Amino acid sequence: MRLRILPKEEVPRMVQALMEDYRVVGPKAKGPKFVFEPIVDPAEMRLDYNITILPPKVALQPPQERVAKIDLEGEVPQTDPLIEAEPTVIFGAHTCDIHALRLLDRAFAADYPDNHYLKRRQETLIISLECLEPCDEHSFCKDMGTLTADEGYDLHLTDIGDAYTVHIGTEAGEALLERCANTRAATDDDVRRLNEVLSAKWPRFTHRLNFDAAELPALLATAYEHPIWAELGERCLSCGSCTNVCPTCYCFNMLDTVSLTLKEALRIRRWDSCQLDEFARVAGGENFREARAARQRHRFFRKGKWLRERFDTTGCVGCGRCIRACLVNINIVEVFNTIHGSA
Repeated sequence: MRLRILPKEEVPRMVQALMEDYRVVGPKAKGPKFVFEPIVDPAEMRLDYNITILPPKVALQPPQERVAKIDLEGEVPQTDPLIEAEPTVIFGAHTCDIHALRLLDRAFAADYPDNHYLKRRQETLIISLECLEPCDEHSFCKDMGTLTADEGYDLHLTDIGDAYTVHIGTEAGEALLERCANTRAATDDDVRRLNEVLSAKWPRFTHRLNFDAAELPALLATAYEHPIWAELGERCLSCGSCTNVCPTCYCFNMLDTVSLTLKEALRIRRWDSCQLDEFARVAGGENFREARAARQRHRFFRKGKWLRERFDTTGCVGCGRCIRACLVNINIVEVFNTIHGSA
């Protein structure tokens, strides 16, 4: 393990140095809650945050982006891609969100690689933060195996009191650290403190699932006709809040907006949600997931079964954002436990 020590008083200077060459996206206070947004003053950075409203994927897959410019003046429209990327550092992402970004990396590189996402990812360095206590009562990252991470970052920070240990994950991260931060070599005492901190954190996180999450794909395979989907359909408002805050959702819609001159158009990509009524509506007005129960089932199967089978990694990272955001208190942990209890 390549380990360095970053005194806490050096963090603002490090952020300031990063801002000279990068767009730094980190956790900031927004009222009583927190968001990942570009940092304009190192004092804005809140590494003591619990959970952000939206995950750090906003830096790589914005809620809305321009993907192409279309020239309409010729006989045949000409489309030119617009790939908007700049050197970026995501600073302070929790370990659950690191696992989510790893899934997005695989999803956007599979089958038909998405150059917009991949270019941003190529231009982005990640400085992650070890979670030492649960964000709140809705967190179940321990169940989903995302309470710690050993890859997916360039630098990884762990709070040991008056300093952070810095685990160097990549050569790019090492170069960044040497250029932008004043660190020192880790001593035996630093390693002892790190081990004590990591050992003490695990009992603070409790298991909330009544079974091993590795059983989810097989469990859901037997639950396609489970009565819980009808129950959830009766409660669901189809507002899409759960998917909007989810760090592993990556569905989108495309919209062409034509200028008033009719000479050009922009192709816009926006986040979309499988929970919205129009998501599965096709030509002729048919909707192959018209019932809210079917849409709820789709979401749970995607998180617990299909993404795991497709990308060999968890489709739910246990961040609990969907639980906090749901207006009718649909709780993913309770749903999975109910299915397990009736299996």
